[in-house]
Amino acid sequence: MEFFNLQTSVARIYDEFIQNADLRTEQWLLMSSPLPQTIIIAAYIYFVTSLGPRLMENRKGFDLKGVLIVYNFSVVALSLYMCYEFVMSGWGTGYSFHCDLVDYSDSPQAMRMAATCWLYYFSKFIEMLDTIFFVLRKKNSQVTFLHVYHHSIMPFTWWFGVRFAPGGLGTFHALLNCVVHVIMYTYYGLTAMGPNYQKYLWWKKYLTTIQLIQFVMVTTHISQYFFMKDCPYQFPIFIYIIGLYGLIFLFLFLNFWYHAYTKGKRLPKVLQAQTWAHHTNGVMNGNVDHDKYQ
Repeated sequence: MEFFNLQTSVARIYDEFIQNADLRTEQWLLMSSPLPQTIIIAAYIYFVTSLGPRLMENRKGFDLKGVLIVYNFSVVALSLYMCYEFVMSGWGTGYSFHCDLVDYSDSPQAMRMAATCWLYYFSKFIEMLDTIFFVLRKKNSQVTFLHVYHHSIMPFTWWFGVRFAPGGLGTFHALLNCVVHVIMYTYYGLTAMGPNYQKYLWWKKYLTTIQLIQFVMVTTHISQYFFMKDCPYQFPIFIYIIGLYGLIFLFLFLNFWYHAYTKGKRLPKVLQAQTWAHHTNGVMNGNVDHDKYQ
């Protein structure tokens, strides 16, 4: 009886909660409830942290060079397209970069923004392949807490964004993230093409710096809300979540930076015990292998 009452209470709370959702996105793929995505995310975490490594334990890692080249440059193309759509549906066509509200109308512009938000949400499931490829190639050292946390939390939180607030100032970090992904997946794609393309990767030492700048910009932009006298943003809870997201990832990447570069753990082993003297923007010149953390 108590369990039944608990179920009833949870169902009632959920029904009251979902009543405020955006009806325009209700019938879109994965949008009917958060349960399907929760199952996908749980399966992803289980595979990359437990099942996958066990299946690969006594096997040779797969050679996925061709797959990685196609995958990475496909993500670059998708990210470029989303950048264009975010710009054309608001960020380059009327948004002020200050108190930008969600347009819940059925106008072509508002629907275009909502559709772009859903596409961004769905792209987070595509990017889960990053970790799966690590496991299949037996690169388990790259399946870090930061990596798995990022790929898990992004689609989960963005479900609520698409269902409740697909637009407005809460989407700036998505636009910025797409820009960063164009740069980073281009690097990953060139890396997958082999040693002959190393000469085109002189800028790899700036990748972590670019990520840090991204989170500083996200946190700075969203923090404006707390200093505005009048900004009737429809779901302030998302402002807090985005601000917390920016701060958490800024901290995690600074921690990564400290352990990876300041302490020299990501230098070649032959150099790890040596004194490290030459830096460019806080990163050893050309001696860093940059993992996929985006």
